[in-house]
Amino acid sequence: MNLSRPFIERPVATTLLTLGVVLAGVAAFLHLPVAPLPQVDFPTISVNAGLPGASPETMAATVAAPLERSLGRIAAVTEMTSASALGSTHITLQFDLSRDIDGAARDVQAAINAARALLPTALPSNPNYRKVNPADAPIMILGLTSKALTRGQMYDWASTVLAQKLLQVQGIGDVTVGGSSLPAVRVELNLPAMNGYGINPEAVRTAIATTNANRPKGALESGDKRWQIQDNDQAMSASEYIPLIVGYHNGAAVRLGDIAQVSDSVQDLRNDGLANGDPAVMLILFRQPGANIIDTVDRVRSLLPHLRAAIPASIALNVYMDRTPTIRASLRDVERALVISVALVVLSVFMFLRSARAAMVPLVAVPVSLIGTFAVMYLAGFSLDNLSLMALTIATGFVVDDAVVVLENISRHVEAGVPRLEAALKGAREVGFTVVSMSLSLIAVFIPILLMGGVVGRLFREFAITLSAAILVSLVVSLTTTPMMCSRLTQEHGRTGAHGRLHGLSERAFDAVQDGYRRSLDWALAHGPTVMLILAVTVALNLYLYIHVPKGFFPQQDTGLMMGQIQADQSISFQAMREKLRYFVDVVLHDPAVATVVGFTGGGKRNGANMFISLKPRAERGLSADQVIARLRGKLGHEPGANLYLQPVQDIRVGGRSAGAQYQYTLQADTVTDLRAWEPRVRRMMSELPQLADVNTDAQDKGLQTSLVIDHDAVARLGLNQSQIDATLNDLFGQRQVSTIYHPLNQYHVVMEAAPEFWQSPETLRSVYVTSTAATGASGAAGVTSGATAATGTAATGTAATGAATSGAAQGSTAAANGVAIATTAGASVGNPAMSSAGRRVPLGDFSHYEATSTPLAVNHQGLSAASTVSFNLPLGVSLSQATAAIDAGFARLGAPVTVRGSFRGTAKAFQDALANQRLLILSALVAVYLVLGILYESLVHPLTILSTLPSAGVGALLALLATGTEFSIIALIGVILLIGIVKKNAIMMIDFALQIERERDCSSREAIYEACLLRLRPILMTTMAAMFGALPLAIGFGEGAELRRPLGIAVLGGLLLSQVLTLYTTPVVYLYLDRFRLWARSRLHRFPNPLEGAA
Repeated sequence: MNLSRPFIERPVATTLLTLGVVLAGVAAFLHLPVAPLPQVDFPTISVNAGLPGASPETMAATVAAPLERSLGRIAAVTEMTSASALGSTHITLQFDLSRDIDGAARDVQAAINAARALLPTALPSNPNYRKVNPADAPIMILGLTSKALTRGQMYDWASTVLAQKLLQVQGIGDVTVGGSSLPAVRVELNLPAMNGYGINPEAVRTAIATTNANRPKGALESGDKRWQIQDNDQAMSASEYIPLIVGYHNGAAVRLGDIAQVSDSVQDLRNDGLANGDPAVMLILFRQPGANIIDTVDRVRSLLPHLRAAIPASIALNVYMDRTPTIRASLRDVERALVISVALVVLSVFMFLRSARAAMVPLVAVPVSLIGTFAVMYLAGFSLDNLSLMALTIATGFVVDDAVVVLENISRHVEAGVPRLEAALKGAREVGFTVVSMSLSLIAVFIPILLMGGVVGRLFREFAITLSAAILVSLVVSLTTTPMMCSRLTQEHGRTGAHGRLHGLSERAFDAVQDGYRRSLDWALAHGPTVMLILAVTVALNLYLYIHVPKGFFPQQDTGLMMGQIQADQSISFQAMREKLRYFVDVVLHDPAVATVVGFTGGGKRNGANMFISLKPRAERGLSADQVIARLRGKLGHEPGANLYLQPVQDIRVGGRSAGAQYQYTLQADTVTDLRAWEPRVRRMMSELPQLADVNTDAQDKGLQTSLVIDHDAVARLGLNQSQIDATLNDLFGQRQVSTIYHPLNQYHVVMEAAPEFWQSPETLRSVYVTSTAATGASGAAGVTSGATAATGTAATGTAATGAATSGAAQGSTAAANGVAIATTAGASVGNPAMSSAGRRVPLGDFSHYEATSTPLAVNHQGLSAASTVSFNLPLGVSLSQATAAIDAGFARLGAPVTVRGSFRGTAKAFQDALANQRLLILSALVAVYLVLGILYESLVHPLTILSTLPSAGVGALLALLATGTEFSIIALIGVILLIGIVKKNAIMMIDFALQIERERDCSSREAIYEACLLRLRPILMTTMAAMFGALPLAIGFGEGAELRRPLGIAVLGGLLLSQVLTLYTTPVVYLYLDRFRLWARSRLHRFPNPLEGAA
């Protein structure tokens, strides 16, 4: 059967069909999205809850634990981590890749609702969630700077206007505003002045709170008119709070300005942000898992003019970090590599055929096959990314193979004197089965990849399908367009005229190669045992090299971006932390490879800071990101009390725990005591390993704490209670939000605390007084009640009632003794209460003393148990396999009890999972190829002959990786799997022709395989050269993203070089040995009678 006959005989129809494939591919190409890699983001959701003032241990026990028990029951949760700090808990849920993130979000909300009854009743708001991975690098950072406005005002515009608009952009998962906080009125209490006037903090807090009553007032109606009642019951700025009466001393009013510094400032002073060393407010944009980075950034950039128009002109809004330039550059470079590969492949074919007309065939076949693949990619929902373009680049060496086999066989008949049309029909029929066998067996290699789960399976599914689609399109082109073009373009014998000198030289060169091969093949066939021994050695060498080659998960990428995490002493103050940040920003900014640096500290992270660094283009800096980090590591290692840990931003980040380095090792224990005892030992062990760098931990259990030891008997005797003591301390040292100011666009707070000079040492506690209730007993309370009752009559009785309220307030002023709330309505025009502090004021030292102790700054969980994560980077030249092996050996030497367990997490765990599946993946590919070949050849023996070509390819790939210092990563693994499909093509061409010769001439197996090897030498060399040229641009590795492409090119190129030499000899020898085995097995079977024949 000749599948090509209809297409050869109908050239117009074939041409139009080819044109239709090209048009469909072009249309699809224009609509394909662009991305750095296939969509391999784990669906990740971050849950946040806050309880102001609660310690990390309290947050972990009362908030994190109930939520974790409820969230842990959600289907397909693969990892749950939490971090509890002062007043906040963050839980990160990572789901299986197959889980839809929107469905997971609904389940998360349901789990939060179910856990609400178990959470503290004082929780100010329900926990919330966002579809974002907090461990991911941001896709964009915007900075606000201004010479006219304060950082608090810029922060207000950023959080109130800009962040809201950015969150509406499709693909944005979260927007973090850093560098300052919202505007606020700050009341900084002067403790000596308060003590002199006899004013206690709770009286001040209550006075401020009642100033901003903002309550309904009702309305008046008369006839056909209606009046809404409004008054000045809100103080909007610091100047309006200064005259507020907070109490009386010796009959004179004590105003807020007498005992405090009141200013228009910010809600939290303990924030700082720098952009290239200058004060700034940052908008840090994170994408939703699965969102396309380039599309999302493009949407944000298109919004920038509208954002700038929405804020005052005195604020400059600039882009300080953008994830996409290197992605776009990398894709441009891999597209350039694709074009170069096509040119090299066509050139290699021309070198062998030495005919421009013949070279037109692959010149058409290769682009048509590649362009047609775009249509399949569009239908499958794929993107133009590094892996899909790498698949097309490496496919140039495959898609030309089918065309070359058909073209070479037809050209051989034409050169023998057969007319073009007849030669095309005959040649296409002869190699039709060969082409189908090569293509289908190559596609079979990818079947195990398509069935793989996890991040590796998801990552390479698009690669495998793209490459398989290119091969299938190439198969169709080689059976339709290629023979049709050969029947019209190939020059018939006798019409070629005189050949040029180049043709003669190349022909003599090939004849010399063929003569040399003939002589060496005679030797190989005569020394079969020696050749089989060489084959056995390559099998053993494969195992040895695989065990010893350095292994990694994913090639270390140079995206031009770095993240930094500053970890300082757990006892560091904010002022010192701010200076550390400025120092590190300055050092990094002055490195010649650095373009921009953004850093910020504050919020809930008291002893840490984050930095994001953009590097100059690779051509300008010369060094890779890892080399820049190594250089900076020496400059940054001399700052006492703080360390900056840098890591390059990667396209693939597995895990949801934010860490100071790329890889994590998590320690879990049955008890917190065991965890705190063993974590320092494990960290010390890892720090001593030469295979690791930048070892750091998230354990934060050494924070300084001033512990008040209270004599509760004395407290009771003095008429105090614990609530009064806690409230007073919170008023002075907790940046307490005591009132709310309502503006049309936002709400702002009045924040009260002791002035800065009084909260910088525990000695300040000696100046703190708590007001007792023992002095006045119930009379004060009665006065409060009387005053409050009188005050309620204001609206009804007008001026008289106001006077009564004032009298009642004066009589009830002794209620100040309770130390908690001294509030009566004074009837002043702005609602200021008249305050007094007539109770007994007791120094804190009369009933307590303080001790210096330690406290956790954070409590972390992995699953439901307490955990600490030690993070690490790799020094230059060290592979991840070497690092993990060293850690496992070191942990075993420590002899930890069974209650303490260590395991790799995040990317390191994904590496171990991928490593465990590598051997199974290679074995599955071999089995799939064997099954397909066995079906095609209806033989159990011949597929083994074809598979015997593979050991030499594996040795060549591993030796090439070792020689170039390249890790055996999952990219290199794909190269090895590709070699399984490539190198067997040589054997298929030999075996297929040998079987055909045996059938047609009835000759011996040796004669058949001998003639097949010589006849197929030219197409074997052509296809191998084409495949090598297709991989060459990837192996050379130029431009952005070269580190991602090189392992694939090196593995394929090395495997092809060695296998090309060995398989030309091992394949015919193995064929003869297995053929003898086949004949022997058949003779053994024929010795036994067929029971069915005997019955007949």
